[in-house]
Amino acid sequence: MTALSPHLRQATPVVAARGEGVHLFDQDGRRYLDFTAGIGVTSTGHCHPKVVAAAQEQVGTLIHGQYTTVMHQPLRRLVDKLGEVLPAGLDSLFFTNSGSEAVESALRLARQATGRPNVLVCHGGFHGRTVAAASMTTSGTRFRSGFSPLMSGVVVTPFPTAYRYGWDEETATRFALKELDYTLQTISSPADTAAIIVEPVLGEGGYVPANRGFMEGLRERADRHGFLLILDEVQTGVGRTGRFWGHDHFGVTPDILVTAKGLASGFPLSGIAASEELMTKAWPGSQGGTYGANAVACAAACATLDVVRDEKLVENADAMGKRLRHGLEAVADRTPGIGDVRGLGLMLATEFVTEDGSPDPETAARVQRAAVDEGLLLLLCGAWNQVVRMIPALVIDETAVDEGLQAWATAVEAGTSGASPR
Repeated sequence: MTALSPHLRQATPVVAARGEGVHLFDQDGRRYLDFTAGIGVTSTGHCHPKVVAAAQEQVGTLIHGQYTTVMHQPLRRLVDKLGEVLPAGLDSLFFTNSGSEAVESALRLARQATGRPNVLVCHGGFHGRTVAAASMTTSGTRFRSGFSPLMSGVVVTPFPTAYRYGWDEETATRFALKELDYTLQTISSPADTAAIIVEPVLGEGGYVPANRGFMEGLRERADRHGFLLILDEVQTGVGRTGRFWGHDHFGVTPDILVTAKGLASGFPLSGIAASEELMTKAWPGSQGGTYGANAVACAAACATLDVVRDEKLVENADAMGKRLRHGLEAVADRTPGIGDVRGLGLMLATEFVTEDGSPDPETAARVQRAAVDEGLLLLLCGAWNQVVRMIPALVIDETAVDEGLQAWATAVEAGTSGASPR
C-alpha cells in the first residue's frame, strides 16, 4: 500500500469535504471556523463565487498556455490589474508558482543586477524550503537542517523583535540598525552585498511586525551603499495586514517585491515586481518555468483582485483585525501564560510563555488542539512553536470574529488550566 510521507502530519484532525467563506466542513458536515486560510492563501474565502466562476470559465477555454511559448489574455489582464495596486515604479513583473520560487527569482535578479554575491537576511525570517530560500530562512532549524551544505553568501542580521529582547521597540530598532551597520563593516562589505531581504511581518518567525524606523533605516542604507531592498510580501500582501501591501504601513518602497499566497485565492501563483530598468538587468534565459502564470491561476488572480477591490476587503481586514486583536488582548489580560499579542490587520498571534518568561510550546499546542474541539482551526509558529497565529480570510465579518473569540477564550482556558501565575 502507498501512503503520504509520515512527516506530512496535519495540524488538525479535520478531513475537509468542502469550504465556504471562512468555514470548512468535514465529511460528517461539521462546520469549522477556518482561521488558517490555507496558511494565508484563501484571501477571498473558500470558493468565492466570482473566483470559482472565473476559474471554471477559464478551464473550459485554455488551461495551460505556457507563457514563454505563447501569450494568453488572463496573464495580460493580471499584469494590468497588478499595475493598479503595485507601488509606483514597480512596473515589470515575472511570475512563478510558489513563494520559494519567487524569493529565489528575486535573489537571482539582485545578484545579476548588482554583480555582488551576498544577501543579508533578518534573524527570524522565513523565505521558503527550496535550497536558496531555506538558506535565507532563520525562523527555525526545521526548515534548513539535514541537507547541508546550504547556499553560501547569506549573512544574518537582527530584526527588531522587541518582545524577545525584552526591550521597547525604539531600543530594539536602534540595536538592529546598529548591528546591520556592524555587519556591513565586519562580515559583508557593501561592495559584496547584493540585497537585504525582509518580511514586513515575520511569518513563521512568530508574527512580529517591523516598524517605520527600522524599514526607513533599511531603505536609507540600501540607497547609501547601492544594494537592493527586497520585501518578501508572500504572506503580508494582498490586504492581509489591513493595507494592500504590508510595507504600506511603513512608508518605504522596495526595489523588488515578492508576492504569492493570497494573490489567487488558492491557485498556485507567485511573482516578483521591479522597475523595468532593474528587471532588464536579469541575464537572458534566467527567467522562465513550465507552470508559471498558468492561465487558470491568472484568471483566478484577476477575479481575486476584483473581489478585494469591490468588496473593500483591505478596509475590512483593518476593521476586523482591530476587533479581533481587541478580543485577543482581553483574553491575554486574564491569562497569566500569555506573554504577548501582536500583529497587523488579520495577521495576529498570541505567544505563550512559562512562569519565568521562557517559550511554552506545550501550552500553545494544547490550546491549538482545544480550539479544534471548539470548532476553530488555528496554526502554530515561532522558533519553538510557542505562538498561536490567526489568519482568517479577508471576508470575515463581525459575527465570525466574535464566534472565533468565544471559541478561543474557551480553548485558552482549557489549555492553560492549572498554569502558575507569572
